[in-house]
Amino acid sequence: MDFVQQTGETLELLKHLISIRSVSKEEGAVTAFLFDYITNKGFEPFRKGNNIWLRNKYFSSELPTILLNSHIDTVKPCEGWTIDPFTPFENRDKLYGLGSNDAGLPLSSLFSVFQYFYSKKSLGYNLIYAATAEEEISGKNGIQSILSELGTIDLGIIGEPTNMKIAVAEKGLIVMDCYSSGTASHAAHAEQNNAILNCLDDLQWFKNYQFEKKSTLLGDTKASVTQINAGKQHNVIPDRCHFVVDVRVNDKYSNQEIVDLIKDSIKSEVKARSLRLNSTCIAEDHPIVKKGKDIGLDIFGSQTLSDQALLKFPSVKIGPGDSVRSHTADEFIYIDEIENGIKTYINLLNGLKL
Repeated sequence: MDFVQQTGETLELLKHLISIRSVSKEEGAVTAFLFDYITNKGFEPFRKGNNIWLRNKYFSSELPTILLNSHIDTVKPCEGWTIDPFTPFENRDKLYGLGSNDAGLPLSSLFSVFQYFYSKKSLGYNLIYAATAEEEISGKNGIQSILSELGTIDLGIIGEPTNMKIAVAEKGLIVMDCYSSGTASHAAHAEQNNAILNCLDDLQWFKNYQFEKKSTLLGDTKASVTQINAGKQHNVIPDRCHFVVDVRVNDKYSNQEIVDLIKDSIKSEVKARSLRLNSTCIAEDHPIVKKGKDIGLDIFGSQTLSDQALLKFPSVKIGPGDSVRSHTADEFIYIDEIENGIKTYINLLNGLKL
């Protein structure tokens, strides 16, 4: 394989991806571009909504299947950009642009890896490459919407910026709306049943409570009160106080266990927005973990959420780039991360036996 050529092609693909606005739920234009790009390479991709996938040349129902997946959507540009976030800007050893790091670099690198393996007869497994939508909002029109189309998947490799370290576990997420009640009344009255004051004990509980089950890979489950809202007038005691809690769940709890525990511990009404974003953990003796260790890759547990949370089969998260650059102003990658990422992915997959 000519890595210089592949690096150049991957860099150009990444520049195209940056230049097309692809904020979550606005991925139509970039999906159309990528579909045509893949087709012009001689492949026959499938498309459903803003999701694209394709299979290797010698796909066989008798072989296990590995999914190579990353996402095409980005967050909205934050404040502080000093350049146009949708104009790729190359400066010495860096390429700047929205989505360059999260997750354009893993997405384009994985496509290069798919091309490398596409025509190989003796892989011992199938490959599916999937570029999917709505990852940044954990949307239902992303990877979850095409899993039934992909068939049985035995292993997922999820492309996210991890400095090519292997995330073998990932925290889940629950967002909860909590409501305390009171009685609306004039602020001048002596007797007051104030919904704000009625939730103070619950807020203190979230501040002090420590979840008992610890995880070696993911640490503690963490609950954070992130929003609060009550009242519409200065002279009216509010009868309702709404606060939002963000819970990052380690692999020792199910999301339902966490919700049940919190409901039993506080007085406010608790409504979980969703239970679908569960923590993940792959077995330490899984072939992909053992292969990663064999080639010298670091293993870790990830605090950040990805589409892994929606997968019901074993998966790992690994990709070029650095998570600390994600969602930042003047997001960038180092250009030499492209070749390193492609080579590492190939080394990880070469000779892998499931």
